[in-house]
Amino acid sequence: MHPEVEAHIQSFPKETQEKLLALRSFLMNSVEGLEETKNYGIPTFKRNGKNFIHYAGYAKHIGFYPGAGPTKELSEELNGYTFAKGSIQFPLIKELPFDLIQKIIDLKLKA
Repeated sequence: MHPEVEAHIQSFPKETQEKLLALRSFLMNSVEGLEETKNYGIPTFKRNGKNFIHYAGYAKHIGFYPGAGPTKELSEELNGYTFAKGSIQFPLIKELPFDLIQKIIDLKLKA
């Protein structure tokens, strides 16, 4: 694990750490060739030298930053989540929606 990403994850309470680690693991296992780094002050995965997905922990949610394309295309499926152009908030009080995250990944891989 990239040391700055590890520090980011470890800065949160245990339950938040578990969700961040689960998201990180899911992303790493879903997409080949990801390079882990920290960009814009948050954990980032690069693919083919370009930013692919960012994510971060916050007090009440996990921020997920796949870019504008997936949030626009899946806007109906994102009802129930706070989202904007390129960003989605997954509340800590809910389970991470891995089916939705997989759809986002699939869209990013097609782009």
